[in-house]
Amino acid sequence: MPLTKFEIASRGPYAGGRSFGAVGAYQQLDGKGHFAVDPLHPANLQICDLKLAPRNAAGLVEFTSDLSLVLPVDASGANGRCIVELPNRGRRRVVAMMNCAPPDAPVGPQAHPGDGFLFARGYTVASIGWQWDVYPSPELLALTAPSAMNGSTPIGGETMVEIRPNERGTTRLLADRTHRPLPAAAGGQFDARLLVRDWEDGEDTLIPRSRWRFARKAPTGAVEPSAEHVWLEGGFEPGRIYQLVYQTDRAPVAGLGLLAARDVAAFLRGSSSTNPCGKAFRALILYGISQTGRMQRHFLSLGLNRCEDGSRAYDGFHVHIAGARRGAFNHRFAQPSNQTTPLWGHVFPFADVVTSDPLTGQTGGLLDRLSAAGDLPKIIFTDSAAEYWRGDAALAHIDTTGQHDLAEHLSTRRYLFASAQHTPGHLGQSRTNPGTGTIARYPLNVLDYLPLHRAALTNLDCWITEGIAPPPSRHPRLSDGTAVQRGEVLATFQYLPDFKPPDPKRLPFVRTVDMGGEEATGVGRYPAQEGAFYPALVPAVDSDGNETAGIRMPDIAVPVGTYAGWNPRDPVTGSPEQIVPMNGLTLWFAPDEATRAARGDPRRSLAERYRDEADYVSKVRATAMQLAAERYLLEADVDRVVEAAVTRYRAAISQ
Repeated sequence: MPLTKFEIASRGPYAGGRSFGAVGAYQQLDGKGHFAVDPLHPANLQICDLKLAPRNAAGLVEFTSDLSLVLPVDASGANGRCIVELPNRGRRRVVAMMNCAPPDAPVGPQAHPGDGFLFARGYTVASIGWQWDVYPSPELLALTAPSAMNGSTPIGGETMVEIRPNERGTTRLLADRTHRPLPAAAGGQFDARLLVRDWEDGEDTLIPRSRWRFARKAPTGAVEPSAEHVWLEGGFEPGRIYQLVYQTDRAPVAGLGLLAARDVAAFLRGSSSTNPCGKAFRALILYGISQTGRMQRHFLSLGLNRCEDGSRAYDGFHVHIAGARRGAFNHRFAQPSNQTTPLWGHVFPFADVVTSDPLTGQTGGLLDRLSAAGDLPKIIFTDSAAEYWRGDAALAHIDTTGQHDLAEHLSTRRYLFASAQHTPGHLGQSRTNPGTGTIARYPLNVLDYLPLHRAALTNLDCWITEGIAPPPSRHPRLSDGTAVQRGEVLATFQYLPDFKPPDPKRLPFVRTVDMGGEEATGVGRYPAQEGAFYPALVPAVDSDGNETAGIRMPDIAVPVGTYAGWNPRDPVTGSPEQIVPMNGLTLWFAPDEATRAARGDPRRSLAERYRDEADYVSKVRATAMQLAAERYLLEADVDRVVEAAVTRYRAAISQ
């Protein structure tokens, strides 16, 4: 078994020993998984540079990964299901999401238990570190990967890092946000290039080599050499996009993260003496969100759901807010935290089913390898409006000409959470995205879609264990006019008072990508050459600006404002004509007709829509009950959804 040992470093009560219904108390075990994989095994041949990694005496490649388990103290309370989580940038997220934890709950060594949804039902949760570029800490889970070697010398070569500043500063890390960088190789680096563009698809300008160097500004104010930083005279300008092409002296085998995700499943199913789970699971579900949802899509595209011994890894996949993209997970010099650079994450195929792409001349589907192996798990994809507005999500279910809806794969369901932003919203949140530091121009989207999210998980579980098919997919379609061009939607917003929509020409797109011809081997040329534009279709909206496709929560079907999955950048962070990635907006309706007239707001006021709060509650409850009847919402969550909608009604009417 590739996961040879789980070395437990700590064991203790979860959530202070809290009891979760009839299941009782949970415990948390933290430690390291020790792996040894065969670089020549057919199941591993898709992993870039694996054959170039150092091997032990048995010819196997060794690596370690942080592994955390939360499981019932009394094994008899377990329900036979395990959710294996891919931590997002090292952070545990599935428990907080599924348990509807408070939005301000800190990310720490123990996930906030929220309302206990998963644990009262007896789920076991495993979190596996899979990123080499996460700095290990008690809060974050990481993977320690060997580097590819040419004999006794680490392989080096040309790589690229993208920098998107939100405030002016002279020094930037050679990584996305605060992750582990690929250091600049020693030497003059005279061929290194720093390029800048004003927006996603703008023209590149070469910054003179004399203006920048591999260095950082020290606390003393002096500029000192640093292989992990770049310093620019005059500073990086907020809102612009920089791409630095340079030589690095190492190539961690990033694809080992994919094998860690696969092989922890075999370990959890097996009877190893270091497996604390005690009994076989009826179902294993792999969960990912955003970055890790894209990683799941990469995993699926490589056909990695069969382990070295031929056993199935996962019975189901819950892929959340990944759109139609993959990522920097399996090529030479891959930095998994990278999310925007148009490289391996932006390439065909985008859809589950087989399609032909006239822009590249290629034919294929995301699930081709799994289909050929006869091993198709059950998959539920859930997206917000944000993944459509960044230009890619529609490509998962509309062909690359933008002219035809695609047939649904028999093993998948796909749901749009209508008018939602990338992550769940809440009242009182700042306009600042805590992950990227970007400031949105308008109040953030306050829609909390988590009840829909856990209904999707429940439907996936029933599909796997009981053979009960989930409810039909809900997403934009050309056939019913709910998939449209972005300019059509922006036209609805241009009439709102004091509102400045983004420039349609500066919205993000997915384009064909030429990386030099050796992409199949995991070797790229930088920066990639972008070509033809793929269509960027988004959900249509009603006269209020709320989306008409997807699963419409009561907040959208019985609205108190306009909700969107996009939001222009605040001028203080530069480029106000562009949108903030991942952030949406909420614009309340006026409370009464007089206020509406004074504002010049074309949208009907709350008083024109609802007689009073009781009338609003009645309409919201009817909508929530209908969603529950259709199984897009759990009946147990109807009251939660109604109460949340009423809270937002009161916020809108008191403005």
